Amino acid sequence: MSNYKFYDQVNKAFDKAAKYTRFDQGLLAQIKACNAVLRIAFPLEKDDGSIEVIHGWRVQHSHHKLPTKGGIRYSLTVNEDETMALAALMTYKCAVVDVPFGGAKGGIRINKSDYSDAELERITRRFTFELYKKSFIGPGIDVPAPDYGTSAREMGWILDTYRQFSSELNAEGCVTGKPLNQGGIRGRTEATGRGVFFGIEEAVSNKDDMKILGLEEGIEGKTFVVQGLGNVGYHAAKYFIDAGAIMVGVAEIDGSIYNKKGIDLAKLLEYKMESKGIIGFPGTKTLKNNSAVLEAECDILVPAALENQLTTKNATKIKAKIIAEAANGPTSTEAHDIIKNRGALIIPDNYLNAGGVTVSYFEWLKNIQHVRFGRMGKRFEEESYKKILRVIETISDRKFTEKEIGILAKGAGEAELVDSGLKDTMINSYNQINELRKKHDVDLRTAAFISAINKLGVIYEQMGIFP
Repeated sequence: MSNYKFYDQVNKAFDKAAKYTRFDQGLLAQIKACNAVLRIAFPLEKDDGSIEVIHGWRVQHSHHKLPTKGGIRYSLTVNEDETMALAALMTYKCAVVDVPFGGAKGGIRINKSDYSDAELERITRRFTFELYKKSFIGPGIDVPAPDYGTSAREMGWILDTYRQFSSELNAEGCVTGKPLNQGGIRGRTEATGRGVFFGIEEAVSNKDDMKILGLEEGIEGKTFVVQGLGNVGYHAAKYFIDAGAIMVGVAEIDGSIYNKKGIDLAKLLEYKMESKGIIGFPGTKTLKNNSAVLEAECDILVPAALENQLTTKNATKIKAKIIAEAANGPTSTEAHDIIKNRGALIIPDNYLNAGGVTVSYFEWLKNIQHVRFGRMGKRFEEESYKKILRVIETISDRKFTEKEIGILAKGAGEAELVDSGLKDTMINSYNQINELRKKHDVDLRTAAFISAINKLGVIYEQMGIFP
């Protein structure tokens, strides 16, 4: 849809929710506005000696809390409207899950596969330099992270470039999603997919809500379709399957496949690596295109690719009872209303994919505190647990083996603490917005925006922007 405006879609959802808050239009307009938009163009010398102009953007949506936070994506879809929309979503997402950042987003308009690794490194480093020149990066200013088309590798390049210009003590905190040996954190790679799993797990544990949908509580036995087997889609699917769910459909760039009896994720990934696609995977039916599987029979649909995938063209054909928005903005405003009116539960992106920024927050804290989570207390916890087990042995006939003691007395390290913090965040936030959903008789997306606006509005009032 050439007239599709992602930023308008975000603002429509905001305005719908704002009616349920107490704030006046002036303050609401301030919350909505993008505070700073940077457009960048710079030359790239390609490996063959030719010159190409690269275009990029960085948007800081809200400065109510600093630093601002948001990923950098490499995609041909990147433009100013998309970057503004994603930055705004980051502000609301951080507020929903109580992460103390303002929202930001960045992107470079390239097809990553058209460039060599050396060219991608030059692009990333030059983009970082341009951000540094304009004060659009820094541990207390603006902190990027991976997004579509980027990974820990690019974040490592960003940190290394930033350090060449800054001798700041907390320089590692200028970017998150880094490799572990450059100040990264255990659990960041799978964080968004893990957060999607925790969010859905909490939603389906509500017996009353599941009864309305005609589903049993719990994940085990539920069927799901995932669109996009990238980092987020893959990890979400893996955790669903580990919990007993059945993956019946998958969509990728080359097309979509379906098997109501289930698809083996590990074998599919092996096939994808060998065949450079998923079409033809044994035991599955190939559907007409890569969006057809969105309309397939399943309990849970997980759009984990790009925005604007569920539209008025296919909304009436969506059969899933739960739409779990792992991607940013996969459902248009009009499609959302159609699917909601059919009775489906839509778990919105401005809550569900907040796992990435939540664990990025943990990484940022680790970087500015200069200590790994668990380092101070893990060994002490283990010794304390062992003492308790020894006491149990003295007052009972139970004797623990060394293996049992090792398992029962294990202290929490970084990975365990990160996972625990993420789960706690997703559970608490879901229950907050679910309560608002029932209080105002609205959908979860509107409830999430109400939650965000209420939290942001109080901060803006306290800042004295409005008398």
